[in-house]
Amino acid sequence: METLVLGGTGFIGGQIARTALEAGWSVRVLRRRPGAVGALGDRAEEIAWVEGRLEDEEALRAAMDGCDLVFHAAAYYPQDSRGIEDHIRRGLTQITRVLEAVRAAGVSRLVYTSSLTTIGPPTEPCRLADERDLYRPGSVPSAYYETKYAMEQAVLQAAAEGLDAVVLCPTAVFGPGDVKPTTDRLLLAIVRSGLSLGQGKRVGLFPYFHAWVNVVDVRDVAAAHLAAAERGRPGERYIVGGHNLTLREALTIVVQTVGIRPLWLPLPRSPVLGAVRLAVLLNLPLSEHLRGLSHWQPLSTVKAEQVLGLRPRPFAETIRDAIAWFRQEGYL
Repeated sequence: METLVLGGTGFIGGQIARTALEAGWSVRVLRRRPGAVGALGDRAEEIAWVEGRLEDEEALRAAMDGCDLVFHAAAYYPQDSRGIEDHIRRGLTQITRVLEAVRAAGVSRLVYTSSLTTIGPPTEPCRLADERDLYRPGSVPSAYYETKYAMEQAVLQAAAEGLDAVVLCPTAVFGPGDVKPTTDRLLLAIVRSGLSLGQGKRVGLFPYFHAWVNVVDVRDVAAAHLAAAERGRPGERYIVGGHNLTLREALTIVVQTVGIRPLWLPLPRSPVLGAVRLAVLLNLPLSEHLRGLSHWQPLSTVKAEQVLGLRPRPFAETIRDAIAWFRQEGYL
């Protein structure tokens, strides 16, 4: 299998490339900066590196030439919500160039990495949200939510027109190899926190509020991408998640793994949501995912389990391995 990974110097894309190598596939990685290897330094000599940008359709076509498969794990990622319409235009321009290059190069299949934010609330009561549920444009004041939805819809439209494309929606991804820490920034902050009590013991104050999160290991996400390449159904999307946990349950696993004794500070949910709404109204700096706090929800991964063989590992194992990787790479 000759495959190209877009985003191979990043977190999810790097693990996709590593997993493909372990499966014996030939791997190319498109990179913007010559010499960049992300978390693939130990496998760099096994990879065919190609310089180029996602905005350059000619470079994309050249990179895809002769490939059976393209993994697109480098989709546009808005960092703030100033000028939402502009972010949407930039995202759509980028994904359109990728789709046109896939067609022009005659690639057999595209596996597109989307986002959990494209999953909307369940349309029927008493069930978890799943792939049938679509994000409602305009329901979250976030460029990230709006752009990810628009880009995913562009891929699904291309699939409806005959392109062999499969969409994966990873949830909150943790694990080793997060070279430019994203979700793992919270993990690093917790590891560095806490007051030393001597003899290696620490204590920390942890505020929390009631919210649901779905957490998954990046290695399980990568394995699901390879399975999607082989067994995914064209034009369909799959939620690639792991464990539905309350925020406190997730934090408990992290602090126990880190070895910090927590002092819990519960916060009422309503004032937290109110503070988020006020921050949005005042245009204060705010994480894109906090903007969508009211949309955090447990998710069903049954479809990915049945079709892709998704079997998520324990979250404690993910945290343990992530911390070990960060220590090895000098982040801690």
